[in-house]
Amino acid sequence: MTRSETSPSRAQHPSPTQKPNTCCFCWCCCCSCSWSEDDKRGRRKAQETKLEPFPCETCPKPTMEEIKQWAQSFDKLMKNPAGRNKFREFLRTEYSEENMLFWLACEDLKKEINKSAIEEKTRLIYEDYISILSPKEVSLDSRVREVINRRMQDPTPHIFEDAQLQIYTLMHRDSYPRFLNSSVYRSLVQGGSRSSSES
Repeated sequence: MTRSETSPSRAQHPSPTQKPNTCCFCWCCCCSCSWSEDDKRGRRKAQETKLEPFPCETCPKPTMEEIKQWAQSFDKLMKNPAGRNKFREFLRTEYSEENMLFWLACEDLKKEINKSAIEEKTRLIYEDYISILSPKEVSLDSRVREVINRRMQDPTPHIFEDAQLQIYTLMHRDSYPRFLNSSVYRSLVQGGSRSSSES
């Protein structure tokens, strides 16, 4: 093999101590890969999304009352733009930001009324978050995947509704309790408490 034909994945990982990864010449992962979990996380983090990335939502600084409400229920957190931003910041530290990005993309799709735009956004969401080839694939059960695959021929703004609910539930049960115990949330509470005492 000539130098120009060398696999890009090999060129990015020249460390002599790393085991060869002869089974992967594309960006999908197969079970026989010898890459470490950190390598996989790094690739997922570096992979660009096909959708335009959702910027953090523009919103005023949350009040102490709002910050405390986020601990009362996940719904209150997700209905608050500042809350979503902070939760997304936390998810990024756990390499699971794709769950929030998928949820936001579904919310955006629901507002779309133009048929061609619906078809295009549906395709991009599918390629980014549903396809098993995507490094940003979200965790969905087979039943939900089958429903989506059937509906892809004639998509509607609500095609991913079941999948969105499943990811919402996953974030609620899995990530939300850790967020409330995280330094991201604790620093907000402490910062809010200081501001209140100073005023």
